[in-house]
Amino acid sequence: MHIVVFTRGTPDTAAKVDVNASGAVTWGDAATVVNPWDEYALEEAIVQAEKAKGKATVIALGGDLHVDALKHSLAMGMSEAIRIHDDGLDPFDSLSYATTAAAAIRKLGDVQLVIFGKESVDVGTDQHIYQTARKLGWTMLSNVSKILALDGNTIKVERLLETGKQIATAQLPAVINVTKEINEPRYPSFMGIRKASKATIPQWTLADLGVNATGKKVALKSYKGLPARNVQVEMIDGSPEEQAKKLVDKLLEEKVL
Repeated sequence: MHIVVFTRGTPDTAAKVDVNASGAVTWGDAATVVNPWDEYALEEAIVQAEKAKGKATVIALGGDLHVDALKHSLAMGMSEAIRIHDDGLDPFDSLSYATTAAAAIRKLGDVQLVIFGKESVDVGTDQHIYQTARKLGWTMLSNVSKILALDGNTIKVERLLETGKQIATAQLPAVINVTKEINEPRYPSFMGIRKASKATIPQWTLADLGVNATGKKVALKSYKGLPARNVQVEMIDGSPEEQAKKLVDKLLEEKVL
């Protein structure tokens, strides 16, 4: 059983993110971390690969920004890491990402399951996941909260839906994305961190994947920061009953109610 996880480096969620005068996103000296949603995908890949006596590979698309995320993944227990970087690749364009990701899966050759985190927190999207499944021609199972059974031919999962839970079975190979309910990600061990720090991560180009054009459809020009909000706070005094009455009067005055 060969399982692949796609991950990326993102700014720490506690970092102060700004847009500079040139329209580029900056976060100062704050560290980058593995995309938080991907930690659940990484943990599940490690667990399932160990159960099946297989291997788990992690892949990131993009520049040096993602190296730390790959090394964090190795420190957690992933078997191998690969980074795909090319001047012709725009990982922020979902179709370009999916075309490249599918080509990487085909190059590996023996992959039976691809796991993504629910979404990417920095770009707030998950469409690249579904496009990757479509490019591969594989079954897509979304919002997986538990893998109930996994063998060489089929996968049985529990999916979280707005109306409840669903049990679904599909033939392998397949692509899934997982929610945070699926597991509790492990912390990298000291030995894992030391081993990962010494690891040499191979880098593939589009030529290595046999991809000439990634089918890019979207061009990212720049970002704009949100306008500053002018917020005024007024404290309401009096007893709870008086406060409630004053609050309702103000809400009616502002036509909120």
